[in-house]
Amino acid sequence: MTGLPLFPVTVVGSWARPPWLLDALRQRQAGRITFPEFNEVADKAVLECLKYQEDAGVDIVSDGEQRRDNFYSFVVEKLDGAQLMSLAELMNHVQDKESFDAILRSMDAPAFAIHNTTVVDKVTRREPLALDEYLFLKEHTDRPIKIALPGPYLLTRSMWVKGVSDTAYPTMVSLAADLVEILREELIALRDAGCEFVQFDEPVLTDVMFRPEVKERTFMCASMAAASGDPKAEMVRALRLMNDVTRGIDGVKTGVHICRGNWSRKEEALLNGAYTALLPYVTNYEIDQLVLEYATPRAGEVESFPASNRVQEIGLGVVNPRIDEMETVDYVVDKVEDALHHFKPENIYLNPDCGFGTFAERPMNPPEVAFRKLEVISQAADRLRAKYG
Repeated sequence: MTGLPLFPVTVVGSWARPPWLLDALRQRQAGRITFPEFNEVADKAVLECLKYQEDAGVDIVSDGEQRRDNFYSFVVEKLDGAQLMSLAELMNHVQDKESFDAILRSMDAPAFAIHNTTVVDKVTRREPLALDEYLFLKEHTDRPIKIALPGPYLLTRSMWVKGVSDTAYPTMVSLAADLVEILREELIALRDAGCEFVQFDEPVLTDVMFRPEVKERTFMCASMAAASGDPKAEMVRALRLMNDVTRGIDGVKTGVHICRGNWSRKEEALLNGAYTALLPYVTNYEIDQLVLEYATPRAGEVESFPASNRVQEIGLGVVNPRIDEMETVDYVVDKVEDALHHFKPENIYLNPDCGFGTFAERPMNPPEVAFRKLEVISQAADRLRAKYG
């Protein structure tokens, strides 16, 4: 991307949905309105979200994922062979229902409010996953646009459910091959349309690394299918899938977002651990940028990066979307200056730790708080540009 200032300010993707949009979303899911009818309502919400970002000084904007139920389940509108199921419905296919329910309660994950796109037949791309979102936003802003897509490992883990999906795909591996091709097609389509930045979301990687003892169904941003229990093997699988998607595709900036969950404001319900254990794998991704949490102490410190790290760019999380407390400009500047020991100024992008509304039914903060947090980031960026530009 050309023409960006030093320390570009951007977002991770999602924004709280207004009540009238949630009502339209529920009507759409119940089949009472069509997808085009829903989009007429969503258009207004996208424009409101865009204005908040532009007024806050965001340099690379998103549409707030306003058309999505959550950051990955929205693909059900675009794919044949998949259907939306609530976690409560998926309980019917869990071997140990009591344990799974206990996991949901301990992690403050409401089974009724979170939906999972589940494979029920061979999956094909009926229409582009997010190209429509990009094209609409492009009509209304001259700023660079970031589009978030679910990563291939996340989609494979979430969409394949034993007892439901295995008639079409005997294993998760067989499903992964089709999902990689769908994501490659989408990345190319977005690039060709002029999209500047595509971010792949892979939050489940921290669940893999920090909770290797969990081999049955669990919940961490959708990891519904059982893992092997071998974190190294799972991380290698995720690495290969990501590189299969991006390999050989240039002309668009790509990133991978990794966090520790964004469905609850209860810190004790979310995962804890530094990125150190993940770095040997994620630094080998064929992508341009890692988009990482660093405003929450649960993520450790940026010092976990080795002095000679292979990552060119970092999307540095500098405000926490899950708390009401407002970070100060000094706090953000200090975070960035810590990162300057490991990254060049031109390779540091500034963003919140996660989105402000990952799950439609459970936003982390209202627009007014999110706007103020973005303003703080922009003010910090101005100060940093004056000092390092």
